[in-house]
Order: sequence, then structure tokens, then C-alpha cells
Amino acid sequence: MAHTPSSPMTPPTTTTATTAATTATTTTPASATRLRFPARYLAAAGVLALIVVLAATREGWLGPLRSWLAAGTSAADDHGHGDDRGHAHDEHGHEHADDADSLELSEQGRKNIGLRIEPAKLDKFERTVSVPGIVAERPGRTVVRVGTPLNAIVTRIYPIAGEAVTVGDPLFDVRLTHEELVQAQVEFLSTAEELDVLGREIARLETIGAGTIAGKTLLERKYEQQIKQALLRARRESLLLHGLTTEQVDAIFDSRTLLKEVTVRVPPLAADHMPPAVQPVFQVQQLAVDSGQYVESGDTLAVLANHAELFIEGQAFEQDIAQVQRAREQGWPLSAILESKDGSRRKLADLKLLYIAGNVDPESRTFRFFVTLPNEMLGETKQNGHTFVDWRFRPGQRMQLAVPVERWEKRLVLPADAVADDGAETYVFVPNGKKLVRRPVHVEHRDATSVVIANDGALFPGDPVVVAGARQLQLALKNKSGAADPHAGHTH
Repeated sequence: MAHTPSSPMTPPTTTTATTAATTATTTTPASATRLRFPARYLAAAGVLALIVVLAATREGWLGPLRSWLAAGTSAADDHGHGDDRGHAHDEHGHEHADDADSLELSEQGRKNIGLRIEPAKLDKFERTVSVPGIVAERPGRTVVRVGTPLNAIVTRIYPIAGEAVTVGDPLFDVRLTHEELVQAQVEFLSTAEELDVLGREIARLETIGAGTIAGKTLLERKYEQQIKQALLRARRESLLLHGLTTEQVDAIFDSRTLLKEVTVRVPPLAADHMPPAVQPVFQVQQLAVDSGQYVESGDTLAVLANHAELFIEGQAFEQDIAQVQRAREQGWPLSAILESKDGSRRKLADLKLLYIAGNVDPESRTFRFFVTLPNEMLGETKQNGHTFVDWRFRPGQRMQLAVPVERWEKRLVLPADAVADDGAETYVFVPNGKKLVRRPVHVEHRDATSVVIANDGALFPGDPVVVAGARQLQLALKNKSGAADPHAGHTH
């Protein structure tokens, strides 16, 4: 009986626990549901933000992605993979799409093509017109003709043809044969001797003392001395007019001997004939006489040439007169291009346009203009006591003159060797680690030496870029892409 009442009470206890458990189970999903709603919202917001970012930056990734997809699709079609998705490309060493625009050169290869890398920078660019030019001597300045000052016989020739000489160097020794010059020297010496005698007589009379006879004689001698001094000055001038120098006349007076031989030397140049602070160096272009030859006053003994400064004579058509005149009025410097046999070009910048000829050639319909060309001495050699010099520029050399017609400021200017053309595309190469990556650019203008790259984001100021060797890199890249079939030796 004691257990009977307790048995019926067991189920309620079980029911209560079951009810509590059921209640707890029902409550838990509701709480979790309330916690998950914010997470869903955050995920949706994150996806939306990602879409906005991708849309804003699509110009940076969409193009490369399309190129990568196109390259992958093309490679899959060319290899005929079909549905064989398990084929491992890396096992066969296939190049990826990005390798098609890059290559790596050894240090020796870089030296072989003369590769140079410099940062791109903004600079001014001049649009120019090209006209032919030729190096010429400066009329009245470059060539100096050395003549004999009087009738004589050449007894010695100091230089040889082609030798370099400077002002004051001896050129010729000549023996005087002109009768008038000999007579003028005799008269000059006679007057000098008479003055010496008068001077001694005057000194003697002055020591005698005062007296009627002595005083009168002294006055007569002094008067005669004045006349002789005037005559001596006149005869000195006569010798100068005959071609003797002041130093030579002074030597005749001091030594009291006739001048029998004259040394002809390199004459000095006027101050306006040479650039400032330049020591004139002449080359003996021509020796016009031989040893023992008789020459008359004024005959040419030698022709000397000073090539320290030359002209570039440009020839342009008459329709270009306005452009050349505008360049001169604006003070724009010209440049010249000197081409070598190996195809290399040397650019000479900051040349000054001196003047424009006042007439047009009636046959060729061209006009001439002249540009100053400072020359450069390459070196000198000595042999058997003779000196020879070499100049960089010589009369007769042909050049191309670039006359500026328009100026552009703040442009990306690169050397012409910095770009390579392939059909409609133009490329530059930029370093990326050890590789050189090809990058397409738009060329706004080009000439024989420079190209102007559009500042459209393909290349930025400060970017390192290959400035020499781009064409060789383009050829190597094409050879690389068209080399042996990478799939040769296996089937798909």
C-alpha cells in the first residue's frame, strides 16, 4: 500500500521533464534565428560592396582578364584538348599568356644589343622640318693665304703639308733680292750713321765752353741733327712700306747691318676672327712654292686653314622660307644629324642660325642659310718634329639640319631607339625584375631621333624604360613566340 500512491505520481514527473525539454528545444531555434538575421545582412552588404569596387576598377582588371581568357581559349583550341580536362599543361612546360609579352636576356645579350634603361621624363619637344646641309668653311675667316712681302728667293721651307702650326711659327726663309729694298736699307743705315757722327760732334762742342765760334757751330749741328732725325723716320717708314716688320727695322738699326734674309711666320688673326678664349691652330692646306723658287711681292707661299669653327650650309625650298625665318626670329636653336656608315646617328644640338641668303637659286628653287658649327679637336700626333691634329668635322661632310617649327611643353619624349613597331602597334619595353615586359603605347609624333609618347597612362614619368635596343628586343620576342613547337614529341 505504501508503493501504490507513489506509482501514479511518476508519469507526471516524466511529463513535466518532457514538457520542459520540449519547451527548451522549441525556444533554441527561435533565438538562433534572431542571431542569424544580422549575419545575412552583413554578407549581403559585403557582396554589394565588392560589386561596387569591381565596377569602379574594371578598367584596371577587365582588359587583362579578357586577354588572359582569350589567350587561354586560343591555347586550348590550338592544342585540341577538347573534353580532356585532366591534361597537365605544366608537365609539358607550356608558356603562360603573360610570357608572350616578356623575355629575359643574359648579361651578355644586353651588352650585345647595347641595351640601356633610363627613367621616362617630361620634356619639351620641337617639331622640326629636315633639310639637307653640308659643312663649309667660313668665308674670309677659315682660310689664310700667306704671301711674300717682297721679291725674294725661297731658301727654306719649315712645315710640311698637313702640319699644324700656330701664330708666330716660322714658315719660310727667303733671301731678299729687291734692289729698291736694298737701296732703302742702305739709305736708312747711312742716315743712322750720320746721326751718330752728329751726336758725337755736338757732345764735343758742348765740352769746349762758351764762345762765339763754338756757340754758332753748336747751333748749326743741332739744327742738322733735327733734319737727319726726320729723314731717318721717313726712311724707316719706307722700309715698313716695303714689307719689313717693325722688329726687322729695329734689328737693322741696332746691328747696323743690312737685312739679307726674312723669316715668314704664321700671321696673327684679328680678335673677331676667332671665338673667345680659343687658341688658333692652323693646318697647312697647301705649300705653293718650292725651295729655291723666285717669288715676287704678293705671291702666295702657303694656304693655311683654321677649322676651329665652321658653317653648316643648309639648302631649303623656297616654300620653307617662312619657317626658317620664324625660327631665326624666335631665337630657336637648330640641331644637326650626322649619320655614320654603321647606321648610327650623332645629334648636334643648340646650333645658332647665323643668317639667311638674300636670293633664291633660279634653277633649283632653293635658298641657302648658314648655321655656326663649333668644331672639336680629337687629338694630335707628333712625328719627326712635326705636329698633326684631327678635327671631328671637316668641310664637305653632309648632315641633316632640323629646323624647329613648333614647340610642345611637358611631353614624354624618348629616343627613337626606345620604340619598336609591329604592324599598327608600337611598343616600349619596361623592366620587371629580371624580365623585360613589352607595353603598347600611342606615339603622337616622331622624327629621326625622338618620339613623343602620349601621356595616357600607358607610361608614366619616372617609369624605367628601355631607351636603346627596343627593336632587337621585339625581334627576340617574335622569335621566341615563333620558335619550335612546344608540343612536339607528345600527343594530346
